[in-house]
Amino acid sequence: MNLAGFQSAVGVVQAAIRLNEPMARYTTARIGGPADVLVEATSAQELKDLVVAARKWELPITLLGGGANVLVSDAGLHGLVIVNKAKRIEFREGAQVWCEAGTVLPTLARECGLRGLAGLEWAVGVPGTVGGAVVGNAGAHGRNIAADLLSATILNAADQIDEWSKSDLQFDYRSSRIKRDASRTTPYVVLAATFQLTAADPRELAKKADEFNDYRRRTQPPGASLGSMFKNPPGEAAGRLIDQCGLKGTRVGDAEISTVHANFFVNHGQATASEVKALIDVTQQRVKEKFGIELELEIELLGEWD
Repeated sequence: MNLAGFQSAVGVVQAAIRLNEPMARYTTARIGGPADVLVEATSAQELKDLVVAARKWELPITLLGGGANVLVSDAGLHGLVIVNKAKRIEFREGAQVWCEAGTVLPTLARECGLRGLAGLEWAVGVPGTVGGAVVGNAGAHGRNIAADLLSATILNAADQIDEWSKSDLQFDYRSSRIKRDASRTTPYVVLAATFQLTAADPRELAKKADEFNDYRRRTQPPGASLGSMFKNPPGEAAGRLIDQCGLKGTRVGDAEISTVHANFFVNHGQATASEVKALIDVTQQRVKEKFGIELELEIELLGEWD
């Protein structure tokens, strides 16, 4: 791995590069082995420069936002991990908002609400960043990113910047063209996004956001988790299926299928990725045996797995 060449290409000082950095520090589940090399991007331009340089020097790249909805293996991540901390927000005419892909969703939702811009209040309690939300078409409370997205700024395989419309992104349930093409040799990178919102009473938006937060606190477990583990099958709820299999409270080491909501797996302190994966496997097996339904992961497995 030509780390020196990469450093020279982007001007990253040695102090900014972290070697063998535990990924548990960067994931909402507080789980994950070490990254070979980790660096943070603080602007969309810096993110672009880091990705382009890593491609030039043939470093394997893993992009991470808020660390939600990912399970990093105990073996960690080879190559370069770029943590996206680019979070500039611009409010524009016509009820539009532009933001860099590292913007935290709840922050964006709150800032929009304060300005009387409706559409993203469902995201006030959703962990993660705008970039990850665009890739996975994140959603809650019957709404999703695709509903209000106008366009996304994309770094393509040729290191050029394109502006993709909603139709270009080909959104589906918890998916997009970018997520479906993630196995490409040179995957697409979300640098920023623009949303078309609507004018509303800030007080009403604050009230609605509070209701969403209250509902989330009542129905989802506190503490370290990955978020929703499985996609809901058509016409079904993954949590209900898991609960009907009697799996709530099932534990492997410090990893547990939540007693509050069965589609959330909780880290009680020192859980490992292999313990969570063991729970995933038994859950998929039991649901398939009882209901004939194959649960599909909503989270992403990162790193090497047996």
